[in-house]
Amino acid sequence: MVSVVQNVAIDCADAYELARFWSRVTGCPLDPQDKPGDPEVQVPLGEGPVLYFSQVPEPKTVKNRIHLCLRPETTREQEVERLLALGATLVADRRKPDGAGWAVLADPEGNEFCVLRSASDRAATRS
Repeated sequence: MVSVVQNVAIDCADAYELARFWSRVTGCPLDPQDKPGDPEVQVPLGEGPVLYFSQVPEPKTVKNRIHLCLRPETTREQEVERLLALGATLVADRRKPDGAGWAVLADPEGNEFCVLRSASDRAATRS
């Protein structure tokens, strides 16, 4: 017997607004039953687990102990620019001159996540 990951829970100040940000990041719609002001909002990720946003009274105070790593369909640089335009902020740039590495971003509430190299980025550096 094994366990299956049902959801990834993310504490936040505004569940609906943060879920809207992550809906735009992933291209997956919010659960149709969720609406503004709901204290719990979900973004189903198709065949994978659900991103579950739960409103809590306390603010984020330290670095995440768990975070999401995103592998974009476009290039890493294009995705970083897209996410910055959606409201993310650059926390740390771990990209290397040879194309390796990743970018650490934060969502609008400060939750860190990484943008990895895409499949095309990785293929371009293999010789």
